Amino acid sequence: MRPVKILREGDTIGMIAPSSPSPDKKRIEKAVKVIEEMGFHVAVGRSCYEKWGYFAGSDDTRANDINRFFADPEIDGIFCMRGGDGAPRVLDRLDMKNIAANPKVFLGYSDITALHLLFNQSAGFITFHGPMPVTEFIATDFVDYAYDFLRKALMSAEPLGEILSPEGAPPLEVLSPGEAQGELIGGNLSLICALMGTPYEIDTRRRILLIEDTDEPNYKIDRMLTQLRLAGKLHDAAGIVIGGFTNSEPQDPNKAFPMNELLKSILLPIRKPVLMNLPFGHGPYKVTIPLGARAVLDGNNGRFFITESGVIDS
Repeated sequence: MRPVKILREGDTIGMIAPSSPSPDKKRIEKAVKVIEEMGFHVAVGRSCYEKWGYFAGSDDTRANDINRFFADPEIDGIFCMRGGDGAPRVLDRLDMKNIAANPKVFLGYSDITALHLLFNQSAGFITFHGPMPVTEFIATDFVDYAYDFLRKALMSAEPLGEILSPEGAPPLEVLSPGEAQGELIGGNLSLICALMGTPYEIDTRRRILLIEDTDEPNYKIDRMLTQLRLAGKLHDAAGIVIGGFTNSEPQDPNKAFPMNELLKSILLPIRKPVLMNLPFGHGPYKVTIPLGARAVLDGNNGRFFITESGVIDS
């Protein structure tokens, strides 16, 4: 997939809300300040200040912000304010001809997975699965590990290279041995499954599939992975890398599989290399992943390398 133009200090970031609203305007103001402290100017989309039920404004409002900021040559990158709910509702309202003609840094995760899949597969450019302004940038526990990866992924044309777990986090673990290489695809498991059977469903062929999720009990993770297995998406992948499944502990451990056993029961029969514990997802340690960039999965030695930068110095 195509890398996008590198971000530099002095560039302008468009902040949008494709999913849920901010809890309050003060958080938006704090987020803008943090982005400015990173060296950028900020243009705040209308969606950031609107609320319609559990969405940040109407579907048209949220889609219009995306279309407008991609079309605007003064906007150098787009940061999604937060995740939540609603991104899939805007997919068929987007001007994909315009978006494909104006690729630029696009950052977010969780519900934003729907937009990553659309832009990666239909517009053919790399996007960035990483922390978001109102969710992480202003948090007191926004750790240096996540911040450093964010800047390197968006502001350096050098590939991220080997991804090592930070001190205090679980190390990468081999679930199934083997080696694989290919473009990265995926994100939030719930959103990947929500798009199955639509024109936007994930294409995992010859790619490394990344999955993570939060607030989903084991039986739902089982159900979603089984859906991907039955749809051939796990078999088609070159390899699989699992991030965090946060807040997934069962209320009654006697009525649930331990997560490792659950994952093994579904993924080992696939006979593809699988790594666990990559620091991406809803946990505190977030690597900013260039979705669409090439990577190498070493499932024999528990190592993972991102070998292509998502940005180009032009």
